[in-house]
Amino acid sequence: MFDSIHEECGVFGIYDPTHDNVAASTYFALYALQHRGQESCGIAVNDDGVFRSHRAPGLVPDVFSSDELARLGPGHMAIGHVRYSTTGNANVSNAQPLVVRHVKGNMALAHNGNLTNSFELRQQYELEGAIFHGTSDTEVIAHAITRARLEAGSIEKAVEQAMPMLKGAYSLVVMSPRKLIAARDPHGFRPLCMGETADGAVVFASESCALDSVGASFVRDIRPGEIVVATAEGVHSIDTHCGGPSGLCVFEFVYIARPDSVIEGSSVHEARQRAGAFLALEHPIQADVVIGVPDSGLDAALGYARQSGIPYGVGFIKNRYVGRSFIQPTQGQREDAVKIKLNAVRSVVEGKRVIMIDDSIVRGTTSARIVRLLREAGAKEVHMLVSSPPFKYPCYFGVDIDSQDKLIACRLHSVEEIAKENGADSLGYLSLESVRKIAKNAGCGFCDGCFTGHYPVEPPAATPKDKFEEKISK
Repeated sequence: MFDSIHEECGVFGIYDPTHDNVAASTYFALYALQHRGQESCGIAVNDDGVFRSHRAPGLVPDVFSSDELARLGPGHMAIGHVRYSTTGNANVSNAQPLVVRHVKGNMALAHNGNLTNSFELRQQYELEGAIFHGTSDTEVIAHAITRARLEAGSIEKAVEQAMPMLKGAYSLVVMSPRKLIAARDPHGFRPLCMGETADGAVVFASESCALDSVGASFVRDIRPGEIVVATAEGVHSIDTHCGGPSGLCVFEFVYIARPDSVIEGSSVHEARQRAGAFLALEHPIQADVVIGVPDSGLDAALGYARQSGIPYGVGFIKNRYVGRSFIQPTQGQREDAVKIKLNAVRSVVEGKRVIMIDDSIVRGTTSARIVRLLREAGAKEVHMLVSSPPFKYPCYFGVDIDSQDKLIACRLHSVEEIAKENGADSLGYLSLESVRKIAKNAGCGFCDGCFTGHYPVEPPAATPKDKFEEKISK
C-alpha cells in the first residue's frame, strides 16, 4: 500500500514439557511478532511425534480462531511463523511452517531470512529427483536438512551438515518428534534469541518482545552460526560454525524490530533515539516543532527533540485499522490512501516550521504525500530528516529492496533533487558513520550493504525471487 520497506518474517518455537497448551502460547507470540510479516502465518504442534498444523494467508487473529487453535490440539512442542515474502510469491504453498514427512520421521521448519544460492540448490535437488511444492527458499532449506538426515545420526547433526551448503541469511526453528532446534547463519544477519519460563519451558523467537508475550525471561541471543537443541534431557549447543565475522542487518534497529525488543544487548527504542540525536548534531535546523512519522520515526523524533531542545509534538495520528491488505483500485484512491492511514494534527503544525523525521525513503512517493499532508494542515516549512542513510543498493538477505531502479536515491543525483521531488524545504539523511553507532553496546558487527553496496556474502547475479518467479511463469 505504501512506499516503505516491508518487514522481515518472524519465527517462534516453544518446548514445554510441563504443559500441553503450546498452540496458545505460539499464537500470542506470533501476535507480538506480527509487525515482521502480515502476509501469512502458521503454527505446527507436536503431540508426541504427531504433527498438526495450520497455515494460511492473513493476519494472526484472522487465521487462528479459537476453534482452529483447539483443532491443533495438545502438545509439548510447537513452532510458528509470520511471513512477508522476499523469495517466493504470496500464496499458501509458501506459507510456513513447512511440515515434511520423510524416511526418518516428521520435521517442521520456519525460517526468517533469504538465501543467496537457493536457486542453484533447487536446480541441483530437482535434477536429483526432488519435488517442490512452492517457490520459497525455505523449502530448499528443508530439502538440504532432510538429505543430510539420511546419513546423519541425529536431526541436529543434519542441520549442522546442511549449514555450509546454505549461503545468505537464515534464522531457523526446526521441530522433530523429540527435539526443538534453533539455528542462525554464521553471519547472524537476522536476530534470534532464547528465553525460559518459570516452569522450565524453553522458547526461541526472532525478537525478545515475543518472549515477554508468553511470560518467558530472556536468556541470551543465539550466536551467529550456533545451533541450540532443546530436549527432555535439557538444552545443549553446537558451535561448529561459530567464530566468524558477524553482520546483523542494521535496519533491524532503524525500522524492522519492535521498539520494546532488545537485540544483541541493545535496546531498539534507545537505538532509534540515538539515531535522532545524531541527526540533530549532523543537521541542526531552526524550527518550532519536531514530529515523527509513525511508527519507527517517533523514537528518532524524540531523540532529535531532546538533543536539539526543539519541542517534540505528535504531528500525525495513525489509523490502526488499516492493514497492508487495503486495496486502492483506482489511481485517485491510491493518491488518497495515505490520508486514510495518516492524518496531520493541524493544531500541532499550523503556522510552524516543522521538522519531520522518518526512518527511510525508498521510492519517494509516500514521502511526497506525507509532506503534502503537512502543507495542507498549514505547516509554514517542512524539513524532512531520515534516520538512515540513502538506500542505493538491493538487499539480498531478507528485506524487500530488490531493484535499484525503484530507489529514489539512485534515480536522482542529489539530496536537493530528492527534497524538491518530495516537496520538502530541506532534506537530510543520517550518515553512514552514525548509523553504525546507534546500537549502543551491541555485541556484533553490522551489515549495511543496502547503503554501501558492500555485503558480508557475495550477492547473486540475479535475485532468487526473480529466478523463481520466472521459472514458475514458464
